[in-house]
Amino acid sequence: MARVLVCNAQVPFVSGGAERCAASLVRELRGAGHEAELVQLPFSWSPRPEILLSAMTWRLLDVTEADGKPVDLVIPMKFPSYMVRHPNKVVWLIHQFRQAYDRFGTRESDFTALPEDSRWRELIHEADRTGLTGAQRVFAIAKNTAERLRRFNGIEAETLYHPPPLAGRCRSGESAGYALAVGRLDPWKRIDLAIAAAAAGKFPLVIAGSGPDGERLKKLAARSGAEISFRGAVSDEELLDLYASAGAVLFPPADEDYGYVALEAFLSRKPVVTCTDSGGPLEFVTDGETGRVTPPDGAALGEATAALLADGAAARRLGEAGFERARTISWSAAVRALLAAGGFA
Repeated sequence: MARVLVCNAQVPFVSGGAERCAASLVRELRGAGHEAELVQLPFSWSPRPEILLSAMTWRLLDVTEADGKPVDLVIPMKFPSYMVRHPNKVVWLIHQFRQAYDRFGTRESDFTALPEDSRWRELIHEADRTGLTGAQRVFAIAKNTAERLRRFNGIEAETLYHPPPLAGRCRSGESAGYALAVGRLDPWKRIDLAIAAAAAGKFPLVIAGSGPDGERLKKLAARSGAEISFRGAVSDEELLDLYASAGAVLFPPADEDYGYVALEAFLSRKPVVTCTDSGGPLEFVTDGETGRVTPPDGAALGEATAALLADGAAARRLGEAGFERARTISWSAAVRALLAAGGFA
């Protein structure tokens, strides 16, 4: 039996896929007979010095023992938790601070190309090198995340998938004729593309999720003339029902790290429509095999989605193929790999 600490940073009052992943890992480690606890520290990116203060706080944290007993393994998951000090550290990277990486200087980041922001970026990169190179091994939750780490930091990571939060509870049902879009209402989730697709393809769209982009999206939907229903932040049971009765799931984010939505759709035996630049979902969605992949264009997305909603047999065939792909991903395999990397085969 190992004593394991799972480390993760969190923005207070904000919870998403990263937080659910960390909590699930603790649950699965305990289920495998190990002692496991979740260690979290608050993270803030404004003002700028708070970013490095958060990194420094993790760096000052020595968790080699707790309550007078040794901690055998730490598994940090998100910037800057992997700055934590421990002789047996195995990183399972959810994502870095992307505003200082691929989003730097874009509208998805408040980091500009000005010299002062470039200096902050350099300091964040240096912190990452310090924290990540001190690990026994580095895993990433998706190939997309691993490739970003290799490209920007020159650090190799092995991809280690895990099931989505609703795995084991997903169910399939008859299509009610609508497309479903799920996710936090943030600009990089590109729900506006889903709205444009519904308008172009003339099909009903149900949107499940809440977030800071909500009001803009509702105004956009009203102007589009499309039949769109905003359900807000739904419960797990409501989301399971929505997946089960959807005809297709529309998931068009910009360069997603992993993409729970695609996997939950597949476990519900539903085809997924995504974009050529959506990142993580492309590791599972193959055009014409498990769903449709189109350019990030409302008309193209609308045409592909409308075709699936009109052809139930094709939608079922792609959904079944997606199910076969998603069902092979297990928590037991992920836990075994992490423990083995820490010397607990």
